[in-house]
Amino acid sequence: MKGRLVAFKVQRNTDHAATNRFVQKFYGQDVTSHGGKYRSHKHGLLEGISHIKLQRGVIILLEKDLEAVLNFLNEYKTEIQLREVILTHEDEKTLLKES
Repeated sequence: MKGRLVAFKVQRNTDHAATNRFVQKFYGQDVTSHGGKYRSHKHGLLEGISHIKLQRGVIILLEKDLEAVLNFLNEYKTEIQLREVILTHEDEKTLLKES
């Protein structure tokens, strides 16, 4: 089975606040306010998509989910590299289990 490897990075001149918004909306993030008194979770795009995170800015996903991820990454003007990869048996089990 084949999958897609997506490598991306936020542009260098992006301010810290914009990078944080990107992370929250892409990966999801636990947030606290008032010195930890209130806790919540901001859901991200990848929480609803089967994926394997290899390292910062590198994920493997199924072809069917590629368009949604690319649309999101293009909104934030990220630099993107795409590759088609042959999934290992373990990768297939992980991606199909989550979908």
